[in-house]
Amino acid sequence: GRSFRRKTSQFWELWPLPPKVESSSSVVFVDGIYLARNACILICCNETHVLGWYVCRYEHSKAWEALLRRISSPIVVISDGGTGFQKALKKVWPKAKLQRCLFHVFQQVKRYTTIRPKTIAGCELYGIARDLLTIHTQDHAMKWVQNVMSWKVRHRVFLSEITVDENGTIRPKHERLIKAENSLVKLINKRCLFTYLDASLTCTCPATNNRIEGGVNAQLRTMLRNHRGMSIERRIKAVFWWCYMHSPNPLSNAEILKVMPTNKSISDIYHTIHEQSRLEASIPTWG
Repeated sequence: GRSFRRKTSQFWELWPLPPKVESSSSVVFVDGIYLARNACILICCNETHVLGWYVCRYEHSKAWEALLRRISSPIVVISDGGTGFQKALKKVWPKAKLQRCLFHVFQQVKRYTTIRPKTIAGCELYGIARDLLTIHTQDHAMKWVQNVMSWKVRHRVFLSEITVDENGTIRPKHERLIKAENSLVKLINKRCLFTYLDASLTCTCPATNNRIEGGVNAQLRTMLRNHRGMSIERRIKAVFWWCYMHSPNPLSNAEILKVMPTNKSISDIYHTIHEQSRLEASIPTWG
């Protein structure tokens, strides 16, 4: 085992970087997978291939922009609502339509209400959120939106109850139900819940991002579990390698050795940029 690790150690120096995707896909799926508290890999894929990946400390708009800029704009993007994604989407892919994963929307409401709510309002809201997974026509969607609005009116007095905590702060008594309802109303106002029912779409759009959850994230977690014990850097590289080998046109092994950067080359680039920024900050510029 030690002999094998010694002979293959040079290949761990390589960083397989994502290609620039020029061909446009009809539907793409985006999601982030956390490898540690401060290590997240953002991934974009279509029905057949992984199109791009980007490592960051957490999900934010700048990281999403860096991922999306190397991929041609699709018709529809399916997302679970990662932090900062909508801001990056409007900036990089302004013409692409957004479809929020309905299963994640239901899961968000379930976290607030639990599976067995103790109030009538909670039971009704949980049922409304569960019905979201069974909508297949525009008429059903309009009726579902009306149910959400009527729920808010019907339990207005109940939701307006307040309580005083230990610090003397006045806050809503049913705060979790209010947050669950606000999450649904916010998505309704953004018009991103029922994009898959839009008749003007020229492609078939799913309502969930099961493709990336089961086809990519689940495979990555299985790989990391089978090879548990790696450092965080090697876990990131392992994910990079898996994504690269499932990209549309991966290079041959000989080309990978020639083209892909190594730890040393990336370190040299970083030090060069650092020195340039340090000199620009210290030497006055004339003219």
